[in-house]
Order: sequence, then C-alpha cells, then structure tokens
Amino acid sequence: MEQSQPPTCPHLPPCPPAEALTRGSAAVAASHPEQGWTLLCNGVLEFEDTGQLLPDGSAVAPHRPTGGTPAAA
Repeated sequence: MEQSQPPTCPHLPPCPPAEALTRGSAAVAASHPEQGWTLLCNGVLEFEDTGQLLPDGSAVAPHRPTGGTPAAA
C-alpha cells in the first residue's frame, strides 16, 4: 500500500502519513488539551486517552501501556 503525504505538510522531513504506524509523531497543528484532543499535521485527531481518529473516519483504539511497574516518584 502506498502512503501519501498530505499536501498541507510543510515540514522537512515530512510528517508520517495517517496510514503509517508512526502517525502519532506528526507535528501538532492545533492543540486543545482543555478538550482532550490534538490535531496533527497529517490530519489525525489524537485524544488524551491515546485513541486516534484518522482522516478517513476510522478509529484507532487507545493504546496506553497497561500493567507493568509504576514510575518512581
């Protein structure tokens, strides 16, 4: 599957496309932490629970790490 870059990405190197597994590392286009979401340069809406809404309307379930050892204070 070919991955296309949104024409609105001005970054060099370009942000990963929405179809890429690394989509969450795209630059922030708009941030609204008070509402719990961030719009990334590649058109992905990323929510504070780590869920994502992709530009094609599909959703990615939250993928926070579960279990493990809590961080030291």
